[in-house]
Amino acid sequence: MPLVDVTLTEGRSPEQVRALISAVHDAVVTTAGARPEHVRVIVREVPRTHYASGDVTVAELFSKEQP
Repeated sequence: MPLVDVTLTEGRSPEQVRALISAVHDAVVTTAGARPEHVRVIVREVPRTHYASGDVTVAELFSKEQP
């Protein structure tokens, strides 16, 4: 029973998240040969202030990119 856990920063529309779930689900079914009803997809959205790389949060990174 495959389980795919995706973590994203907040800001995508419900339609975008739904499309992501479908694409991930289909990819697992196609590549892993899993039965569709056995595939689990979890999408976690976190605030940009709680997601960092190299000690820089996504919020800080985006604020630096703004003119």
